[in-house]
Amino acid sequence: MNFAFPTPESTMDFGRALGRSLRAGDLVLLAGPLGAGKTTLTRGIADGLGVGGRVSSPTFVIARVHPAGEAGVALVHVDAYRLGGDLSQLDDLDLDTELERSALVVEWGEGAAERLSEDYLVVRLDRREDDVRMVTLEPHGTWESRTPDLRLAG
Repeated sequence: MNFAFPTPESTMDFGRALGRSLRAGDLVLLAGPLGAGKTTLTRGIADGLGVGGRVSSPTFVIARVHPAGEAGVALVHVDAYRLGGDLSQLDDLDLDTELERSALVVEWGEGAAERLSEDYLVVRLDRREDDVRMVTLEPHGTWESRTPDLRLAG
């Protein structure tokens, strides 16, 4: 499933729709180069979930927990960029425990975080020269039956 978002706001709108669909135990992996819109999308997801706290790239802290809002689902936002593929550091974060009670969004997690769950959604972002964000959804497990709802949001 592919989408084109011409503005950062339209990327956030899609994130809001995705956030409204998330529940505890959901794993979303964000893949794409620097500047593709991963953190912008995560801000939309957080807004859709109604979680507390300012959403920014957690590059230097690696993971941030945003308390649950009205939807009752907390958001754990992870930036695995600095881990450089060191899976032992990902294990140290105890994300499998967090996943039981939160939605987990992992930037730069592809190739490492998939092992946290058989059910995950890869959101692949790319930014064209004209600043349009191209988004491709790659559902796995139960996400294969859930992504048609997201088509309406794009």
